[in-house]
Amino acid sequence: MTTYAIAHLTVTNPESLAAYRDKAGAALAKHGGAVVQASSDFKVLEGAPDLPTAIAVLSFPDQASAFAWKNDESLQDVHALRMNSGKTEIVCL
Repeated sequence: MTTYAIAHLTVTNPESLAAYRDKAGAALAKHGGAVVQASSDFKVLEGAPDLPTAIAVLSFPDQASAFAWKNDESLQDVHALRMNSGKTEIVCL
């Protein structure tokens, strides 16, 4: 069953995020993942959330693949670029 991951990024280091974007697609694809949508242009539909700089929706074949992507030792340098770009939070559905 397809799993979606929602990433909230509050960017404080745009250079690190740019370097991450260059490598993110291949890193996701290694575990069957893909970016469904990513944008810094979004609107609040309901409530008053603390808004990040950008939101991304990722898809994976299943939750195991999402966790394999996050925990893959060979991708830790790629994940470090994302985490060094500012505050990141990722939730799986």
